[in-house]
Amino acid sequence: MTSDKNALWREWPIVLIWCAFLLFTFAGNSLKPDYLGTMASFAVLAVIFVVMLMAVFRVVHHAECLAAIFGEPLGTLILTLSVIGIEVALITAVMLTGDNVPTLARDTMFSVLMIVLNGLVGLSLLIGGLRHGLQVFNLSGANAYLIVLLPVAITSLILPSFTSSAPGGGLSTLQTVFQIVISLVLYGIFLLFQTVQNPVSFQQPRHGDEEPDAHHHHLRPKSAGFHAAGLLLALLPLVLMSKKLAVYVDFGIAQVGAPVALGGFIVAIMILTPEALAALEAARKNQLQRAVNICLGSALATIGLTVPAVLIAAHFVGLPIELGLTPAGVVVLTLSLAISIVTFVGTRTNSLQGVVHLAVFFAYVILIFDGDF
Repeated sequence: MTSDKNALWREWPIVLIWCAFLLFTFAGNSLKPDYLGTMASFAVLAVIFVVMLMAVFRVVHHAECLAAIFGEPLGTLILTLSVIGIEVALITAVMLTGDNVPTLARDTMFSVLMIVLNGLVGLSLLIGGLRHGLQVFNLSGANAYLIVLLPVAITSLILPSFTSSAPGGGLSTLQTVFQIVISLVLYGIFLLFQTVQNPVSFQQPRHGDEEPDAHHHHLRPKSAGFHAAGLLLALLPLVLMSKKLAVYVDFGIAQVGAPVALGGFIVAIMILTPEALAALEAARKNQLQRAVNICLGSALATIGLTVPAVLIAAHFVGLPIELGLTPAGVVVLTLSLAISIVTFVGTRTNSLQGVVHLAVFFAYVILIFDGDF
């Protein structure tokens, strides 16, 4: 009984975000940025960000408990799909809030890719390499992620920059239908391969008597029903609060005159923080395969699921959307994909590769503030 009470007490962030949602819902215009002023709006933005971030951590906790119950790769898949659901909600909310920015969805997805492929992968390899030297992972699993990521990322973010059937980096109707279909089909086939045909390719290679899924030993999962309910109760208010956050992000960027791409970067940071901590912890514990599953899985799901969702949402609400990257973005994404292929061409990684990924990440951050995206 005491254990059950403690488990319920730990769900206070879910109660908090529901209370925050009700407050903002019934407060009406009294909490709008234009009414509060600049400084008060920044304070409210910080509060919303922290409250939503704590709820995201509960999402990750329940997803990891389900991972412990169901095992890999289903566990990491549940985590990835949960985070992608938050990402789609945030992007759509920001698209529908304030002045329409056709490149906002592209900037957010591009930020997710850069943070994951360069920042998160780089930190994971650096931390793991410094602590354990050479780390091993399952080559066929990493290759499966990359072989699907390459065509979907290039056709959705690079190809529109070179086609002439739609203005700017936009997509024609035929291209939009093609991108939605090809993204969903490739991701669906990948999921079939990952969960049914060859799940062992996404599990950490074992050595001697090493136990599988050692990274879940710190968890004390309850029933699958309890964690599924907790996952849904945490996800729903996050989706509902997304538009509230979007109002303040849009207002804050306009007030300080920051680059538009910074909005996508801020949204991506909040989305990826829990996953980033999970990946870094896995690398620190020499469970590199789980870190690879989280990093590459997030990158693939961002393109395979978020792109179709955003294109469909933009169609129904009648908003223009541009996915094609700027020339600088094309170069940085191409470089990131090339380095990822080289990094995961073998079965061992080291800290040097991590430093290289981080160098590309810092180049991306600098170019944001230089106005090149």
